[in-house]
Amino acid sequence: MNIHSVPEKEIVVIILYTSLFLVVMAIVLVVFFYFSRKKIIEKELEKKDLILQYQKEQLYAVIITQEEERKRIAQDLHDDISSKLNIVSLNSHLLNAPNLTESETAEITDNIINLTTKALENSRKIAHNLLPPVFEKFGLNAAVEEICEEFESSKAVKVYYKNEIDFHENEIDRHLHIFRILQELMNNSLRHGKASEIWIAFKNSNGINCCNYEDNGVGFDAKCVENQKGLGMKNIESRILFLDGTIKINSEINHGIDVMFTF
Repeated sequence: MNIHSVPEKEIVVIILYTSLFLVVMAIVLVVFFYFSRKKIIEKELEKKDLILQYQKEQLYAVIITQEEERKRIAQDLHDDISSKLNIVSLNSHLLNAPNLTESETAEITDNIINLTTKALENSRKIAHNLLPPVFEKFGLNAAVEEICEEFESSKAVKVYYKNEIDFHENEIDRHLHIFRILQELMNNSLRHGKASEIWIAFKNSNGINCCNYEDNGVGFDAKCVENQKGLGMKNIESRILFLDGTIKINSEINHGIDVMFTF
């Protein structure tokens, strides 16, 4: 009886310890997986928060850019169009003055015609800056060709443009973002970069549409974070976001700028 009871007790003890060990291991594994999953979820939430923050910043940049554009248009209308129309109004009232000679009447009439003509030309320029008519009628390629000609007409810069992409009319909303990006880059090249030459090329590489933009201006330190936080740059990045594209900017002081963006 005693001989058989000892092994049975040992077996029971072994089973109990094994069961306890398995239970402890199971608890450890559950706790490990719980905290691992928790960390994964936290990291995913942090990533989503960063994405949302980035999108908010881009949206804020778009709103600020739009407000700046509205201010500029309002200023142009006030300083140019309104002032000319006010003078036209004053001259019109002068025509009602008594005892006007024929030469005085002719002079006032000429003033009214000249001011009205200038106001009309300037209003067309403002409308053209908002959305070039050629863009609506003939698309992105024609609009880029026109803006290149406009920049060259200033005699300050030479623009080389090449296009290997067939832009479809049904994507005109997306094309407008591309046009605005180039407009911003070209303005920066002329105003800030003091460039005398600009190169623009559209091409399709491995099924991906991309645009290469270069100038020979003064350039800037691309590694400096502050240079990447300007309003113009945020505006460009926000448009790239809408295009589901990417952008790479390389620049060095006195070595111009090299930009490649996809769309």
